[in-house]
Amino acid sequence: MYTHPLANWYRSHFEATLHGRYITLNDISPLLEKLPSNFHLKQIGTSVLDRPIHSLTIGNGNKKILMWSQMHGNESTTTKAVFDLINLLKEPSEAAEAILTNCTLCIIPMLNPDGSHAYTRVNANEIDLNRDAQALSQPESVVLKTVYDEFQPDYCFNLHGQRTMYSAGNADKSAILSFLTPSEDEKRSITSNREKSMEIIVKMNEMLQKIIPDHIGRYDDGFNLNCVGDTFQSLGTPTVLFEAGHFPDDYKREKVRELIFYSMLEAIQYVSSTDIKGVHTEAYFKIPENEKLHYDIILKNVETDENETFDLGIMYKEVLKNDKIHFEPYIEDKKLLNKLFAHKTIDFQEANAQRYIFQSFSLQSEVVQYLIKFNKIVN
Repeated sequence: MYTHPLANWYRSHFEATLHGRYITLNDISPLLEKLPSNFHLKQIGTSVLDRPIHSLTIGNGNKKILMWSQMHGNESTTTKAVFDLINLLKEPSEAAEAILTNCTLCIIPMLNPDGSHAYTRVNANEIDLNRDAQALSQPESVVLKTVYDEFQPDYCFNLHGQRTMYSAGNADKSAILSFLTPSEDEKRSITSNREKSMEIIVKMNEMLQKIIPDHIGRYDDGFNLNCVGDTFQSLGTPTVLFEAGHFPDDYKREKVRELIFYSMLEAIQYVSSTDIKGVHTEAYFKIPENEKLHYDIILKNVETDENETFDLGIMYKEVLKNDKIHFEPYIEDKKLLNKLFAHKTIDFQEANAQRYIFQSFSLQSEVVQYLIKFNKIVN
């Protein structure tokens, strides 16, 4: 099995102070404060609730890359990976020297600190910042656009996370990572900016297929100029969307953060070393499109009072309680399931199935209460 050349380095150098799904400004502030002097830390604005928003600029090269994470506050996996990348760039190495000689990186590690604190997609005004690129109605949106205008990047990396329901094509393959070159118009025209983004994505996909074959998805490229990626692409900057998805049993997304780290590094190194022309577009379109085909759990062969059996499609809701994320199961579909696959399948008729349910789900959960109400076996 293929192992990434930096796997051993990663295990001993990833940013261990950041773990789990709940990553806030309080978690990253100590890391920002102790950065070496060649990382130019700057407060670039404040959030709705007056929390500071920072940028880090490093490198002296003429190829400029702008990256931002946690535009959606509950999408923290890429923020962890950003600090893993920072750890690499802090240390002397051939890889770091080449990047910092050829590139200048501007990184916004947490664009939406209010949403991150509340663990919500939206900001404190309940606005999705990724639908505010044209209106610029929110201070966080203005901060990002101001940095974009002043930095004038050659490439943009838009770092996000996606739900567990996504599949890499029409197959029982979770979309562990997904990528997109956003559209510039309603026709989804293949412009030179998109072609350059595609070339970068193809290179990341080639590397990732060796590690997680058939688990890479291509995100929907429907055009919406209110989205930041579509706006920056239309302004002439090749833009790549990164989506951190679901690795088997990795609900804290620690394995996925490692894969995002490898992906970001691959993309940056490719920009650093290559005169990107916009080739490989055919290979880009061979990456399967994301489909919404996975439940977290399918509970099969649930028996009713009438001795009939049916299946339950169960998803987890991520709930913040006492500064921890709890995964609370809820029933999304009953009997006629709308999705084809699950990350875990439990046959209700098998031995120990009920024990697993009671050990895994609280008595108050919707799933257990439903089974108690409609199933004499559970009761």
